[in-house]
Amino acid sequence: MRRAARENTREALRVTAPPRAAEPLTALVLAGSRAGAADPMAVAAGLSHKALIPIAGRPMISHVIDTLLATPGVGRVVVCIETPEALTGVLPPGVETMTAAAGPSASVLSALAAYGAPLLVTTADNPLLRPAWVQAFLDGAAGADVAAGVAGEAAVMRDVPGTKRTFIRLSDAAFSGCNLFLFRTPGAARAAALWRRIERERKHPLRMGWLLGPGVLLRVLTRRLTVRALCERIGRLTGAEARLVFIPDGRAAVDVDKPADLELVKALMAAEAA
Repeated sequence: MRRAARENTREALRVTAPPRAAEPLTALVLAGSRAGAADPMAVAAGLSHKALIPIAGRPMISHVIDTLLATPGVGRVVVCIETPEALTGVLPPGVETMTAAAGPSASVLSALAAYGAPLLVTTADNPLLRPAWVQAFLDGAAGADVAAGVAGEAAVMRDVPGTKRTFIRLSDAAFSGCNLFLFRTPGAARAAALWRRIERERKHPLRMGWLLGPGVLLRVLTRRLTVRALCERIGRLTGAEARLVFIPDGRAAVDVDKPADLELVKALMAAEAA
């Protein structure tokens, strides 16, 4: 009888115990210049980094940090840049910095080594980013080891008509990247290592495709590769479950890569403020 009572007590504890809180995220903001070279837009503005270009009266990076700090579940924000002192007076209290490595993927690997997973990654030239988009991305990435946020071509053309974006065209979807990545588990580091290999060939699309395998490259060239097949191939290469998460708002695909993007972002922000 006493044994039955103990079992009932344990069952009650299992039922009434509060759910374990989700592990807080570290958010990494990539703010460095590729290969340490000065960004042409930063040079034109007389600044050391593109992240400091003003939009709506504030440095571009400030809008990104505000969004991350307003996103539930984000427990730490770290800015990755070659010269952290360049951000003196820009970052709010509590936001940390780390020195950038040689390229985005190497910086992500360094951050994973320093802070572990889960690690949310975005870029300083993503000032339109909104907490709702980040949350939609995190919800869609649940259960995967690694995920990338994308916006479908139809959503981009609907929400930012006339914009010129680069779209990846597969057999069942055309999409543009949103500079949102989640490395949710320790196994995601293997996907970051593959990203580093691909990044080295960024100026050679055929070589990039070859790293994923000749079969994948052939299906890309003949438009027979599906989103599912691409993610499964990455999973086989890395042992990490990969996922593409489609963000419903097409503005999520707009970052500041060139002067026309800067003017577009300023116009979109002004319209939203009005």
